Amino acid sequence: MADTFNYRIDHHGSLVRPADLATIGAEQGVQDAVVFQRKLRSTVVTDGDFPREDFRSAVLDGVSGFRRTDETNADGMVRWVAESLPKANGPLVADWAAKLSELTVIAPKVSLPSPAYLAATTFQPGLGVASARELGEALAEIIATEIALLVSKGVRLIQLSNPLLLDADLGPLSFGDALAVDALAVRLDERPEGVRIGVCPGWTAPAEVDRSRLEKLYGEVPADRWILPLLEGTEAELALVRALPEDRDVCLGVVDATVPDLEDLDTVLTRIDAVGELKDLEDAALSPSRGFADVANSPLLTTEEQRKKLVLVETLARYVWGNEF
Repeated sequence: MADTFNYRIDHHGSLVRPADLATIGAEQGVQDAVVFQRKLRSTVVTDGDFPREDFRSAVLDGVSGFRRTDETNADGMVRWVAESLPKANGPLVADWAAKLSELTVIAPKVSLPSPAYLAATTFQPGLGVASARELGEALAEIIATEIALLVSKGVRLIQLSNPLLLDADLGPLSFGDALAVDALAVRLDERPEGVRIGVCPGWTAPAEVDRSRLEKLYGEVPADRWILPLLEGTEAELALVRALPEDRDVCLGVVDATVPDLEDLDTVLTRIDAVGELKDLEDAALSPSRGFADVANSPLLTTEEQRKKLVLVETLARYVWGNEF
């Protein structure tokens, strides 16, 4: 996969919103975010999720069938429930992606919540949808259509986030159902050169890894890239890479997006070297461990702390691959 270098310095998509976002508006905020990312010499550019309340909003804002509740979870995300099978009201984020294309020569990246994640967290028995699997399949069809539209508009890196896939508990979905649903969304029959569809299955590795479960995960979801945590170099983190099929890319989350302290460069390079013994690093990229502000009002770091983390990712990438990008 010789073209992987185009996306060596990756990030999950959401960025800390500027304090004056309400004053300057989302469009100006996104323009500033593009400049910020280019100054950091990132190889991907996103809209930072600035136009959205949280990382799920890319879908929830553009479909019918969901109702917002007064409940919030531990991360500050409002709970939504599905009252009927969803229907798209038009393109979800393709218009914003097109604006990104006008602002930079770097192909934009788009992050979307996975359909299985949305189904697992919004399905409620008795509200009009027969099963979480049925809800997930309807969402997968919508998201797959959006992915095809994004690719047709020049987007070359699309990430689906399902932070529940590495957990044992997927709520109303079985593990098999979750894989089947997410597989429907990423199955793009025709890919122009350089297109990568990635899946992030979780922000952190589980304490122990079930090899057979991993083989099902990688075998049944045909993603090009897997975004995996590498925050401690544990056996579980390495096992996530070890089980990865040879023909898949890996993006390693090497700096912790939840704490301000900067990682020691040599320590992280040692962890990356350990991955290099399991996986050809020519098929790899680096990123923070997760989005910096997956919920707009609950940023995990300050803007300056976020900048330092992204600079560290850029520095690490150049230590590993030189200045080829």
